[in-house]
Amino acid sequence: MEMNSPIGPNALDKPGVVGKPLDRVDGRLKVTGGARYAYEMQQEGVLYGFVVEASIAKGTIRSIDTRAAEKAPGVVLVLTHRNAPAQGTGNHREAHPVLTGSQVMAYGQPVAFVVAETFEQARAAAYLVDLKYHRSDGKYALRSNLKEVRVPKPNDAPAADSAVGDFAGAFESAPVRIDVTYTTPLQSHAMMEPHATIAMWDGDKLILHTANQMLNQGQRAIATTLKIPAENIRLISPFIGGGFGGKLWVNADAILAAIASRELKQPVKVALTRQQIFHVTTHRSDTIQRLRLGSDRDGRILAIGHDVFSGNLPSEQTYEGAALQTRTLYAGPNRLTRHRLAPLDIPVASSMRAPGESVGLMALECAMDELAEKLDLNPVELRVRNEPSEDPEKHIPYSSRHLIACMHEGARRFGWDKRNAKPGQVRDGHWLVGMGMAAATRGNPLLLSKANVRLDPDGTATVKMAMTDIGTGTYTILAQIAAEMLGLPTERIRVELGDTDFPQAAGSGGSWGAGSSGSALFEACNALREKLARTAGMDPATARFDDGSIASGELSRKLTDLVGAGMEADGEIRPGRNNKEFSQQSYGAHFAEVGVDADTGEVRVRRMLGVFTAGRVLNAKTARSQAIGGMVFGIGAALHEAMTLDPRFGYFVNHDLAEYHVPVHADIPAIDAIFLAELDDRSNPLKSKGIGELGICGAGASIANAIYNACGARIRDYPITLDKLLSSLPVRA
Repeated sequence: MEMNSPIGPNALDKPGVVGKPLDRVDGRLKVTGGARYAYEMQQEGVLYGFVVEASIAKGTIRSIDTRAAEKAPGVVLVLTHRNAPAQGTGNHREAHPVLTGSQVMAYGQPVAFVVAETFEQARAAAYLVDLKYHRSDGKYALRSNLKEVRVPKPNDAPAADSAVGDFAGAFESAPVRIDVTYTTPLQSHAMMEPHATIAMWDGDKLILHTANQMLNQGQRAIATTLKIPAENIRLISPFIGGGFGGKLWVNADAILAAIASRELKQPVKVALTRQQIFHVTTHRSDTIQRLRLGSDRDGRILAIGHDVFSGNLPSEQTYEGAALQTRTLYAGPNRLTRHRLAPLDIPVASSMRAPGESVGLMALECAMDELAEKLDLNPVELRVRNEPSEDPEKHIPYSSRHLIACMHEGARRFGWDKRNAKPGQVRDGHWLVGMGMAAATRGNPLLLSKANVRLDPDGTATVKMAMTDIGTGTYTILAQIAAEMLGLPTERIRVELGDTDFPQAAGSGGSWGAGSSGSALFEACNALREKLARTAGMDPATARFDDGSIASGELSRKLTDLVGAGMEADGEIRPGRNNKEFSQQSYGAHFAEVGVDADTGEVRVRRMLGVFTAGRVLNAKTARSQAIGGMVFGIGAALHEAMTLDPRFGYFVNHDLAEYHVPVHADIPAIDAIFLAELDDRSNPLKSKGIGELGICGAGASIANAIYNACGARIRDYPITLDKLLSSLPVRA
């Protein structure tokens, strides 16, 4: 099915299992250890690999001596650029060649790979590889390299720049103006499961058990890299322990394991250490963002401008699209957004949870708060006054948009009317207390996905697709959709995911996973319903499915009596005109209350509320979990998370979880997320929208705005740590 028209009434519109807060169907497997992740897969005769990283950021390998490593106990192979095979090339999304030459492009780049009989032997031998380098001068820090920025031209992302009207003239003549610069830091995904792969060959066929969010994309990238047909590659990844975008693309673990396994004719297993993940895989770029807002004295925006600088390897075109949401969130006749990319000699930057919006809203929504203060206007009211009637740049209607409802409901529930607009007026002992809010938005993409569903004589339906579950609850929502469509209890649904031998799926990422995979399954179930109805001699349009039976009028038949040896059907969803003719986003509003210690500058989030609309909610429990998880992510972005780059040597100093700080239980207060009822009939057959990344969008800005309201310190350099607050705190008598 192609999304070319609105979706009419369908089987999901009646009350049923879809939308219910069903427990995860894979929960028991996970808590009992039955869910096997990539590194836990067992294979007879397996060998272990360990990556040797470059200890410089830019230069060439002058010499490499592997003799001591090769003689070490248990070692069977040491790969370097001298004996690694030729590989295909491309950007980091298309290929991932390793050990292809003596050039070092970034700190931590794999320069050798040691394979041994045990992990400990491989690790010990890796330290025996003796490398000497010719070091070159590199470009590492974003701020130091802004004179060399370029306009990025990616093939698969929106244009870097947009312009509507006369921004410069409108901003210059606006009665009220804001011109501020915000910065966000380098960030690492810090997911729970490390990147890991076990590779084995069966003749010319490659099988990889690997942690990868998008298996069909990974299959193509590995094929390009190893120069073999994609149909000769099978990726298997039924369970993934988190990704946040860090496992969207193929990484060195998969390619090195595959090359070594082919050479040795034995399975090879590799897991990156936590320290290696920071340099060997991708990260979120830091940004410098200039926001210019011009309004009339009633707060209606006349000019809105957003300039963004981010960095990446010179060979890459991927940029941090932090101004993309500025193109659609608020009305205003004169608009300008620009993205510029600095060439940096540090590891590749790529997607991290809600790329673009997550950091873009940390700047835009704080700039809106600054404008509201300058206008002496309630921040909620400012946003209401700038609610657009259509997408202000594309000039197309929204598929659905209930941002105002989110803000009003959130304000009511949170007690926003009790907020004192003047900073520093509310105390709780030695704590200065403040409230802040921010809008949330995230795009709602739909990607090609396929599914197969089979009903067997025992009354069990089996769903198959190459979709992945990265901890979001995909197994559960797919079981709910199949159960609803076929009139079966969820206990009779078996969902099999994470295998490229199954029908192609979009995978997990970009908030497209549930809508794309669920819609493909919806179509497969529709096709199976039609087959079952015709077999029963019923009109598919009037057939009802319930309690393992199909009924029409007075006639009723058990499904098990109709399927013979088994009956199956396929389904497919693909984007169409709806995705071009309607602006599609999910929306929400964040409200936060913080305390700032008047003596030390310590910040404590006291409570937080998110109110969201995202079309049909497929599972109330997993949706709420996803939203709260995103909000926690936003707390971390506002207060904790930052990779510290050493600008002399081009490496991330705090490359472990001891010093790369993320929120822990003690940091998270009373926090809640609710969803307002909504159906979006232009989005997909489920009438749902993406949720996975929505919770983080705007969350950090609400914290920053609350801090300002608490103590009067407007910190524009994230994260907001106490050292930045101390100089801005009022002096106590």
